[in-house]
Amino acid sequence: MNYKLKIRKKYLIAGGLLLATTMPSFALFGMGDIVFDPTSYASLVSQATTALNQFHTIENNVTHFSFKQQWQTTLNALENAHVTNTFGETSGFSAALNSNSPSSSTTAWTTASVPVNSTTSTYLQGQTVGNSPQLSQLAMVEMSDSVSPDCLTAVGQYRSARSQNATANSALSQQQFDVTSATNSEVEQLNLINAAQAQQLTEMQSQAAMQICLASQMTVANMQQRNAAAQDLNTVAAVQAQRAANDTSAANEGSTWQSYLP
Repeated sequence: MNYKLKIRKKYLIAGGLLLATTMPSFALFGMGDIVFDPTSYASLVSQATTALNQFHTIENNVTHFSFKQQWQTTLNALENAHVTNTFGETSGFSAALNSNSPSSSTTAWTTASVPVNSTTSTYLQGQTVGNSPQLSQLAMVEMSDSVSPDCLTAVGQYRSARSQNATANSALSQQQFDVTSATNSEVEQLNLINAAQAQQLTEMQSQAAMQICLASQMTVANMQQRNAAAQDLNTVAAVQAQRAANDTSAANEGSTWQSYLP
């Protein structure tokens, strides 16, 4: 019996030592005292550090900027255009340039431009399209009559939109440069950025209409220059042909040159 008790005691002591080596916890002041676990402590410290960093991030997001005015710019206001109207020749131009009114633009352009009268129309009926300098000039006139009122409307629309958008632009600017906490949270700042981008898109669309107008006017101007250059070339060729067909020497001075181009 003593031998068996000794063997059992050895097993108990060995098992206790093995259990002690596998457990991370240990007593501070002996059996039954508070147990300290280093693994759990490290995990709690890591969680606390993460929570503190998140808190600082949130705190920074809601902290307002105190010197936003350094980014502020001045919105250039457009003055209303005023066109002198001495005898009624520019009637409707001021309204066309300051408001979104296609009818005013058409009326103003028609009143101020030289019309193609019925006599000219009768004369041009006998011309061949594609082989007539006069019909080319008529095409340029008709193109100008089409795009020019649209350009007047685009200018008036842009001026009118700038006035209408002044309140919205001012409100956005006030909130962008507000230094209180009411408009400086992360969500509020993101909303202000979206609003600014929306206003920028509207401005770009308005300016796109102006750029289309400029491109149209340049097309008409290029057409005029092109037709003038082509007419000069045709005139030079015609003069040379007339000189070849009609001798201008002194011996032939008695003949009359009926087709001379000055």
